[in-house]
Amino acid sequence: MICNEADDVRLVNGSSSCSGRVQVFRWGQWGTVYQRNWDMKDAAVVCRQLGCGSAVSVPSGDHFGEGSGRMVLGDVSCNGTESALRDCGSLDGREHNLPHTLDAGVICSDFVRLVGGSDLCSGRVEVKSNQSWSPVCDAHFDWQDARVVCRELTCGRPSALHRGGHFVQGEGPFWSKRLQCEGHESFLHECLTSNGPEQNCTHENVVLICSGPDDVRLVNGTSSCSGTVEVFRWGQFDAGVICSDFVRLVGGSDRCSGRVEVTSSQSWSPVCDVHFDWQDAQVVCRELDCGHPSALHRGGHFGQGEGLFWSKRLQCEGHESFLHECLTSDGPEQNCTHGSEVELICTGTDDVSGRQTTRLWPTAVRWWT
Repeated sequence: MICNEADDVRLVNGSSSCSGRVQVFRWGQWGTVYQRNWDMKDAAVVCRQLGCGSAVSVPSGDHFGEGSGRMVLGDVSCNGTESALRDCGSLDGREHNLPHTLDAGVICSDFVRLVGGSDLCSGRVEVKSNQSWSPVCDAHFDWQDARVVCRELTCGRPSALHRGGHFVQGEGPFWSKRLQCEGHESFLHECLTSNGPEQNCTHENVVLICSGPDDVRLVNGTSSCSGTVEVFRWGQFDAGVICSDFVRLVGGSDRCSGRVEVTSSQSWSPVCDVHFDWQDAQVVCRELDCGHPSALHRGGHFGQGEGLFWSKRLQCEGHESFLHECLTSDGPEQNCTHGSEVELICTGTDDVSGRQTTRLWPTAVRWWT
């Protein structure tokens, strides 16, 4: 068999053809790649070779279930610009008899990319539509959408959002959808969309600049703000982290007590006491890894909040893991004035010995927000 183009590399056991355990065709057989020294540069070449956009992450083989076949390649060393994995340096991996948990894996983004910038984290926003790339109209894109794009491309956080002109204009018709991201999604295809575009979309592209790749991300958690820490330069290690980028407790003696505030329009807003009950308190304490609610007060114990109240009424059932999973309705009512802020005291976190403790990491660590 003679392999050409992408025929000698594939991704298997992933959620799509653009994610999974890396397999290459060498010496007449399909086999796996040893993950030692496997990094984002290597993954970028695989994604490029497969036409899958940009590399998102490099999870180990056990992320994709039990593997099969023989390990045929090891110690891959790409500089990231090669057009195919066969162009990168590597060693014969057949001498290794290692478990498939040490196979290399790749997750690519095959739906969105940034084009024309100085690197993979800046440029014109384009999405794949009908097997071709289409620019996104600036009238259909906002800061919440930008947060999801930067997150999906492992490019940190958005730092600038412009109307077209900063980079070369896109070609072809605009993408025919309007994005409606909430900002917490991990991938752009998870966002709701509505029909578009409007008539005023005449090659005014969205231009996005992200802060750049973070050294650290959280994976395999219940949201983008919890999970196992992965350090891309050195692989990964198991260290659980729980953060919250939506709710915090302010003014108390520790991070598990204080005035309840939520993120609203890139700032923190207090919550009105008429919009908050014990079920809501259970979710807040759980999200902050603070045990269970022990006391719920009206404002005065932890100082008054500033600015406008949050404009929603919470309708949690109490079992949710995160506050953003709760249903909401419009509010607040007219009797929400400073002094009526919700104040909550949680029990703290149980450690392995059963004692109540309060962990001292910050509430609003903004990794991948």
